[in-house]
Amino acid sequence: MAISFTLGIEQVQNELIDMQPPGCYWLTVNRPEDARRLARQVIAAQSALTLISAGEKPQSLLEPVLAHGPDRIPCYSLAEKRRALLDLPEDLARILSAKPRLILFFNDFSFIEKLSPAELIIWLKKINHTLSVRNCCLLIITSGSGVNNLRQSLLNTFRQLNGLAHLEYQPDSWNYRVSWWCHHHRLMADRALRLSCRQTGFAAIHEKEQNTPLTLNDEAVCIAEKQVLEGAPPLSSYWQLFDSNELVASRAQQADSATVIFSLSHNEQIRALAQQVHSLRLSRGAGLKIVIREMQTSLRYSDERLLLACGVNAIVPFGAPMSRFLTTLESLQGQRYNRHVPVNLEALLFSLQPLQLRGFLPLERFCQAVTQLVDNTLLPENGKGLLVALRPVPGLKPEQALTLCKPRRYGDLVTLLGDRLYLFLSSCRYNDLDTALKFIFRLPHDELFSNRLVWFEDLQILSEVRQLKALAPEAWKDMPPKLNVAPASVAPAPAATLRQTPQPVTLSIQPTGTPHE
Repeated sequence: MAISFTLGIEQVQNELIDMQPPGCYWLTVNRPEDARRLARQVIAAQSALTLISAGEKPQSLLEPVLAHGPDRIPCYSLAEKRRALLDLPEDLARILSAKPRLILFFNDFSFIEKLSPAELIIWLKKINHTLSVRNCCLLIITSGSGVNNLRQSLLNTFRQLNGLAHLEYQPDSWNYRVSWWCHHHRLMADRALRLSCRQTGFAAIHEKEQNTPLTLNDEAVCIAEKQVLEGAPPLSSYWQLFDSNELVASRAQQADSATVIFSLSHNEQIRALAQQVHSLRLSRGAGLKIVIREMQTSLRYSDERLLLACGVNAIVPFGAPMSRFLTTLESLQGQRYNRHVPVNLEALLFSLQPLQLRGFLPLERFCQAVTQLVDNTLLPENGKGLLVALRPVPGLKPEQALTLCKPRRYGDLVTLLGDRLYLFLSSCRYNDLDTALKFIFRLPHDELFSNRLVWFEDLQILSEVRQLKALAPEAWKDMPPKLNVAPASVAPAPAATLRQTPQPVTLSIQPTGTPHE
């Protein structure tokens, strides 16, 4: 019988979690804490294992002590240097015997990115040669910001990897996506599973079939808030118009496959709309077609993502003509909503809405808040916001420019360092930067600043934040983190210097016309 090792994920078929020597398997994980949990689960499922880690001591993965697993685990720590990574195939050849075994290599993306895509393929070829000679199996687990870039590079390594999979966190579960996995000369590809996390580790969720309408008799029905027709009467006998979104949601609770249309006129309606859509999608199932028509400019990028995650099929933007609106409705007919909607709405709101901070923050807290937001794996990669450095025009001090800065949205932060203001604009797209700056500054920003630099990719922002943090004054570095406090407000204007109070003076006119006191 062929020797095999397992990932230890419960209730998953062996074809997607078993590993046979010789072979190299790679798992990418968005969150470091999930990578650590998965690594411990793999260790606990083995009778023998060799552990290698980079960036942290391998012993830290074994604390607290595992209830199951090998009695003795050889541990090796790899220096976080490019040379150490390149020499790993030769190091494995020296430390491994010919006895089949599983080697777990635990690392961070910042370590793997030291190799270019071409060097990575050469490195994997050397690794595979060593594994073939020693008849061993290597499992690589990589996590951290930028891991999605690594996934794209690894898709070109089909000939070098026996298996490639990715684990990502959702508000109420985890997605385990298998790009390909070899098992006893069989290839499993393009598979996706939902996992839960138990005390013993990750386990597959066997989902019940989504609510399926018992009848399709209402498929042609349109339940709509009357504003969406711009004052026109119902377009046919199938259209049912109501005076408010609340009445639309109430009527839609009796529908199975109808088209439900909400109107959106103010940004304050977002939360209520999210609750109504979320409730409808969970209770009425995937057959319902939910549409939101924006009647005034109200939606931000993060708001759109929230509504789509709650179960909206389509959003018709403000300014779209009636013909386009009706074409959108026609295109939805016969479709079913096939995305997963988390049961816990509050968790979804917390994960997709920006930080509950705004305005001025000291440099250390500013860096901490930006890092926390960029590390949020539920937000889109390279779409979490913009980091902007602004240098005031000659004659204008940075402190004076700061008094003109009034961020209004949560997640929009500002700090001061040297001769520059640093702004972080949450969920702001690059082409919307000028519009955002126009609303933030009281005066035209083109007249206030002579130079600006913009970072929009996650890795660029994190790199720049690390440099800013290194420049933070020592007094600020000793400040305890206070991110879990009430929202920060815009920084007050610097205290004005003491001025003398004008004193009234009475003048009189002399006969000669010369005034005197």
